[in-house]
Amino acid sequence: MTATDQRLDRRQDLFHTWAPYGLLAVSAVLALVSSELVGTPAEWYTAGALFITAVLLQLWHGPRHGRRTPSGRSAVFYGLRWATAFGLTVINPFFAFYAATGYFDTDELIPGRRRQWLGFLASALVIASAQAGGLPFHSPIQWPLFGVMLVVNTTLLASATHFARQEEQRSRDRAETIAALRQALDENAALHSQLLVQAREAGVADERRRLAAEIHDTIAQGLTGIIAQLQVVANAPDPSVARTHLARASDLARHSLGEARRSVHNLAPVALENAGLPDALKKTVAEWGERTGTRAEFTVTGRAEQLHEEVAATLLRIVQEALSNAARHARATRVGVTLSFLGDEVILDIRDDGRGFDPLAVPARTSAGGFGLDGMRARAERIAGSLTVESEPGHGTALSARVPLVRHDP
Repeated sequence: MTATDQRLDRRQDLFHTWAPYGLLAVSAVLALVSSELVGTPAEWYTAGALFITAVLLQLWHGPRHGRRTPSGRSAVFYGLRWATAFGLTVINPFFAFYAATGYFDTDELIPGRRRQWLGFLASALVIASAQAGGLPFHSPIQWPLFGVMLVVNTTLLASATHFARQEEQRSRDRAETIAALRQALDENAALHSQLLVQAREAGVADERRRLAAEIHDTIAQGLTGIIAQLQVVANAPDPSVARTHLARASDLARHSLGEARRSVHNLAPVALENAGLPDALKKTVAEWGERTGTRAEFTVTGRAEQLHEEVAATLLRIVQEALSNAARHARATRVGVTLSFLGDEVILDIRDDGRGFDPLAVPARTSAGGFGLDGMRARAERIAGSLTVESEPGHGTALSARVPLVRHDP
């Protein structure tokens, strides 16, 4: 329940608690002002007794604390209050103001829809008789006037009750709609959480497949080469030949160690822990150029922004994969990496002047093969991006990854 609903409930409680006292007091004051309408002292005493009875009835009924549920006790109270109001109205028509309290809480005091309408009609009879001049009638014209007043009062009461119940029904419908929307939102939140879990699991599975493929393509192949070199050393009669193959085995071991470190680096991109994506790419490109002896340049265009960690990690890993492929296959002498911030997207371009290849002739990846282009494309698509490849034998290769610009969550 909202604070507004609580305030409305408190106001309704105050109205239902104090309105009967207020109307009884107004009726008594008007009756005293028009005291000439009371004919005998006996009527004065009767009116006083009924006034005290009305006050005691209200005290017995007690204050209202929230909407009441009709019961036998509340129906008895309604009947006694009506009888008291009827007696007072017979003595003085101004007490019809007090009789109007029967309009306010009939649905809270009398059980059953039909009985409630009888309660409304009984209150309307008292009020219509007062409007017609008061009981008993002394003129024939009072009877048709009483009939008209009764019809008018009943019609107005029926209309007000009908509209009030329509409004209550609309309120219930709105409450049911809100409850249904809240349930739908809860279900959507649960579904969103489930999709996030599934996406996370799919990302973990993709990463495992990538690491497995890289281990096969790099570390496993390097170890195979080391074993082959050592076998030659074991069978070589010439020490110079043995030293040559030992040197090759040492180089392969260092290269395999570097690949192992790179794979671990890809699993957890520590380069992004203390730097943004532009700084991490600049350092990655510079270190790769020094390690391979290749001229490597990095450029940033547009206004650099702090990207979401998943977007930054994806672009960093695409660059690392592309540089690794360039070192292993392209035989390039120059590599350029450009990071462009273009409004609502980020474009990563990687170009080399290596030997190139035919993109249409690239063999399909097998379960034992590396990820390569497929891995980079899968990374870009996982964050709603794309990867395009342009290459031609003898004319180098150009990779372009386009991903949405998703800013870092502070």
